[in-house]
Amino acid sequence: MPQPISFHFINTPFQLRQRDEIRKWLSKIAKSHHHNIVGLQYIFCTDDYLLEINKQFLNHNTFTDIITFDYSKDYGRNTAAGEIYISIDRVRENAKTFQARTLDEVHRVMAHGLLHICGFRDKTAKEQVQMRKQEENALALRQRKITA
Repeated sequence: MPQPISFHFINTPFQLRQRDEIRKWLSKIAKSHHHNIVGLQYIFCTDDYLLEINKQFLNHNTFTDIITFDYSKDYGRNTAAGEIYISIDRVRENAKTFQARTLDEVHRVMAHGLLHICGFRDKTAKEQVQMRKQEENALALRQRKITA
């Protein structure tokens, strides 16, 4: 039976450990916002790969750490489905900039994409504050064994 949450790696040596624990954690985040994950794909890639997606689908010629495609409407109310592309290059840079551990920043960005799918936005300053609060709440839901 296929997992409702899958992880893919394109052109990057990065690998995600403790995937079952991370799936449980992501499910907790979704449930805390009254959503059920029916199909979520995390695609970890390089800056160049994500830049091409950014140009092709969003008409932006800039590097970014994450792009989320939300397919939830295809599955019904209170579902979470989509593709979340994460640039490991950007995440590593952000971790250095914010003096955070790379794994914590990976988890923050993973939660960020899922929060978008659960309906949170970050276009305005007020929305950004709310998103950051929700990211912190999501990180607090992690079990000790996936933060080490």
